[in-house]
Amino acid sequence: MTVREVFPEGPLTPEQWQHVQALSRVVGSDQARWLSGYFAGFDAALVRLGQGEVALAAPGAVPAASGRTLTILYGTETGNSTELAKALAAAAAGRGLSAEVVDMANYKPRRLKEEQDVLVVVSTYGEGDPPQPAVGFFEFIEGHKAPKLDGVRFTVLALGDSTYEFYCEAGKRLDRRFEELGAKRLLPRVDCDIDYEEPAAAWSAEIVDLLAAELAELPAQASPFAAVPVAAAASAYDKRNPFEAKIIDNIVIVGRGSSKETRHIELDLDGSGLSYEPGDAVGIVARNDPAAVGALIEAAGLAADAPVTIKSETKTLGEALERNYEIMIASPRFIDQWAGLSGAAELERLRAPENAKERLAFLEGHHVVDIVRKFPLPGIDGAGLIAGLRPLQPRLYSIASSQAVTGDEVHITLAPVRYDLHGEGRSGVASAHLCDRIELGETLPVYIQANPHFRLPAGDAPIIMIGAGTGVAPYRAFLQQREADGHGGRSWLFFGERNFRSDFLYQIEWQSWLKEEVLTRMDVAFSRDRADKTYVQHRMLERAADFYAWLEEGAHVYVCGDATHMAPDVHDTLIRIVESQSGGGRDAAEDYVRKLQADHRYQRDVY
Repeated sequence: MTVREVFPEGPLTPEQWQHVQALSRVVGSDQARWLSGYFAGFDAALVRLGQGEVALAAPGAVPAASGRTLTILYGTETGNSTELAKALAAAAAGRGLSAEVVDMANYKPRRLKEEQDVLVVVSTYGEGDPPQPAVGFFEFIEGHKAPKLDGVRFTVLALGDSTYEFYCEAGKRLDRRFEELGAKRLLPRVDCDIDYEEPAAAWSAEIVDLLAAELAELPAQASPFAAVPVAAAASAYDKRNPFEAKIIDNIVIVGRGSSKETRHIELDLDGSGLSYEPGDAVGIVARNDPAAVGALIEAAGLAADAPVTIKSETKTLGEALERNYEIMIASPRFIDQWAGLSGAAELERLRAPENAKERLAFLEGHHVVDIVRKFPLPGIDGAGLIAGLRPLQPRLYSIASSQAVTGDEVHITLAPVRYDLHGEGRSGVASAHLCDRIELGETLPVYIQANPHFRLPAGDAPIIMIGAGTGVAPYRAFLQQREADGHGGRSWLFFGERNFRSDFLYQIEWQSWLKEEVLTRMDVAFSRDRADKTYVQHRMLERAADFYAWLEEGAHVYVCGDATHMAPDVHDTLIRIVESQSGGGRDAAEDYVRKLQADHRYQRDVY
């Protein structure tokens, strides 16, 4: 019998119940009794405040210990901002400050004028755009309906990737806009690259210290909660402590003669306690190709066994480059480092802000090893080489299975990245690791990355799933889940790939689901079977009347795939379908699609 069978979620939201279930798996009996007493005291404090069940059951900021409301707003695409926002709230709680943590996707923007202290954690998507779930929040605050925020104080933590031209632009936009609306800045904005942990922790500590210092100046009775020591939680597997999962299957799922390679990979999570839902991703902590490591060490004129120190730990240079650093894609940070050491005029020129576009074009055409070869530095040591490198980041892959069906297994669908640059074959870090250098039975570190913005609807609401290539992976999980749950809701899949005979991924499974009516409809587009290339958006237009009818009947739309071409083309096609079928103009159609997004009926998982 599970905990869920004994204690249904009651007044908790599904997300809150998820947290309770996750916690129940990692606490012992003593810790459970401690938590029981803690929450009993917490409830008593709420009753004294006159909050009672209202504070627990309904959104709304609990008064901070300083007498001001404290709200932590986050906008996220991959979950990093979520983790940072929750960690910030925990740090604040440890200092007697009570904060409400709210996803921008679920926040009612008109509440802004009622806020007092707002801490913003937001990532940037692509070339300066906000995360997809936060688009509605940005449209409101940057629009003419945004209220004056004269009584609001704020600070912004911006996450981004410096290899993009508009680095941390979403955070910069909110920072500017809050100021324009009259809000007072608590701390200067902090911009974080992909290795965000240390600057984010420093920002979090500084803002908590500032607010806690204000609290200390108030009379003791102003604080509704006393600081409560937090019990040490049992170890859990996550991004910082990944689980060593065994590779139990790794097969090519394209046919003979295919112009690309696509694999179905199964990982064993037995003993991890990890759980996931359809729509989530698995994070894989991969290693760099030893051949690429060797090429970089050779280009730098160094020895693989030369010692280097990373955060007080000594390793060989070869081990550090294989496990700790991004050595393929170069970044502006590396240009800064190498320009400073080499004095190369070309690199110095690329550092200038006005040459941002030229710098990004240079980075697209040069990996780290190419820069080291082009601008050699005789006499450099290992520390000098790694100083400009960014930490090696895990890679996320959409999960292609439902845990209700596969149990302790997690499945992914992967197409290895391979290309030529400067006359040499290059490959993606994680995809090449999985496809070329790991054997069945071996293990690799993994964790689960939740994606609450790509979820099946409750009950039997119809769903329309649009995916190209490996973007079909989460829909396999969706249909496995619906079959396991016995839901009878209609489902429609649009799938695109290159060739019908070789690239119809999971064809037998789709056909089986069609026969069993788990999948109601399927439209396919194989772009290279005909002279005139056909993609999923063309099939959508051909079925425009039915597509719009499904929307009007409450269908939820999902898009998974390439963010550069496929996703924007599908988005534009969705607007065109609404415009042509509703009889309204383009503006009305765009409003319709925005309403779908605001109602969480249009969700995207793009990369």
